[in-house]
Amino acid sequence: MVIVSGGSVLRRDVLLAIAARVPAPAGADAVRVAVDGVDGSGKSVFADQLAGVLREQARPVVRASVDDFHHPRVERYRRGRSSPSGFWLDSFDYDRLRHDLLDPLGPAGSRRYRTAVHDLDTDQHLDLPWVVGPPGVVLVLDGLFLHRDELHDLWELSVFLDVPLDITAARMAARDGSNPDPHHPSMRRYVDAQRTYFKSCMPAKRADLVIDNSDWDRPVLQADR
Repeated sequence: MVIVSGGSVLRRDVLLAIAARVPAPAGADAVRVAVDGVDGSGKSVFADQLAGVLREQARPVVRASVDDFHHPRVERYRRGRSSPSGFWLDSFDYDRLRHDLLDPLGPAGSRRYRTAVHDLDTDQHLDLPWVVGPPGVVLVLDGLFLHRDELHDLWELSVFLDVPLDITAARMAARDGSNPDPHHPSMRRYVDAQRTYFKSCMPAKRADLVIDNSDWDRPVLQADR
């Protein structure tokens, strides 16, 4: 068991150890790394830090988020704005995620990719220019539901940040102004969707690395497969 202490030399040591688990590329192929977890689990910060360590090691990195592959609102909310099944089934455009990002950066892929297709704030489609990544580039992608059936076998390395929902709800409340009680009716869309994900996909079992990130300053590496 490895304890990761926030901001300390020990935390950096653990990030270095995790970076060492990122596989070497097969020839010119890209390498895809997933950072999964519920809202408020710390995915973006972890992915940013991991990407920073990889860049320090002179590995080329593409940093992306599944948040930039949302469906437009009309599709996300077609089952109702409070529907957990809508959040689970309709939030993200997995076809575009694969076509524009994951497949090009997969085995024998073209490395011609785009990191976003939708602006969540404006609800507008994005038509970004295509970029060609260098040989051996590492994609570090954070997001919800990255171990669902459509995606879980696409990663060369995957991480799941395991944080109880009462803690993540409190973090979301501080960040977004939502209700800090995960049992509140206004949280049902998100919490019940996550429970569906846990039950149907068991992300903590599918991930290569599981990190208890309940304490920002002292995360714990629980599983390393």
